[in-house]
Amino acid sequence: MDYIESMRIFRTVVELKSFSRAAEHHGMAPPAVSRTIAALEQKMGCRLLNRTTRRVSLTEAAERFYESCVRIIDEVDTVEAEVATQTREPSGVLRLVAHTTATIHRLVPLIADFKLAHPKVALDVTLTERPVDLVGEGYDLGIVVPFMLISETTVIRRLERIPFVIVASPDYLQRTSTPRHPSDLNDHLFVPLSPSIRRPDLRFVVDGQDVNITLRFDVSSNSPAFNREMVLRGFGIGIAPLALINRELASGTLQQLLADFPLADEGIELQLAYSNRTLLPAKVRAFIDHAVAFFGASAQAGTA
Repeated sequence: MDYIESMRIFRTVVELKSFSRAAEHHGMAPPAVSRTIAALEQKMGCRLLNRTTRRVSLTEAAERFYESCVRIIDEVDTVEAEVATQTREPSGVLRLVAHTTATIHRLVPLIADFKLAHPKVALDVTLTERPVDLVGEGYDLGIVVPFMLISETTVIRRLERIPFVIVASPDYLQRTSTPRHPSDLNDHLFVPLSPSIRRPDLRFVVDGQDVNITLRFDVSSNSPAFNREMVLRGFGIGIAPLALINRELASGTLQQLLADFPLADEGIELQLAYSNRTLLPAKVRAFIDHAVAFFGASAQAGTA
């Protein structure tokens, strides 16, 4: 195995913090990765990695070596990219993580259109609402909301801002009452349709002043689908990204409340995140361009 490839494997082990995940990334058996690292350590004359059953970390002596590996590999990749043809077709597996609720009605058409344009790219999609270490967990890209990212080695591009709306089922409103003013919400129960992107309070702008309403939850879960069903069945008022319930608003199964009172929190920003490495694979560049164009076209259609 050549020295540059050994450095690539070492870098992957450090960034994924796992020998087994690095092996999977490079299509190798875990013992082969261990032998590669051992050969590097023998060549360097020192231990490079501290390895336990739970984690892998750099030794003090290895920190400078890792920085040099990153610089050298990026320079080699850049040179290879400049020499290679610019018409190389994107291919391979693209690992994408996306926020479940915020992308619920956008992700499938986005990916379907991308696949039509780039049939040689396979997609491995993870839907979640938890914080994500994009680089450390081996994702190529993320379509996320701001709180999700815990990695600093990422580039962020804004895709769109999704407004929040307050909704309830006709059955719930018939059994209780229809709020006419933000203060009326104090008499109602709530179901947080997407707990990961909502605070336990609402802030309205009334006559130029902020009005804070503390929300009372009687039923909640970590599942947006479960919470949405509870609101549809009349168990409380929901606060949700418009993307999650726009079809129900159109059909009348949910009604928007207090539309004349703007929320101080205007919505949640949907972001595209990816590694800040100098060189991005063709499949990643292709998806970035496609996503930016897709959401840009959607925004123009929405304002037409």
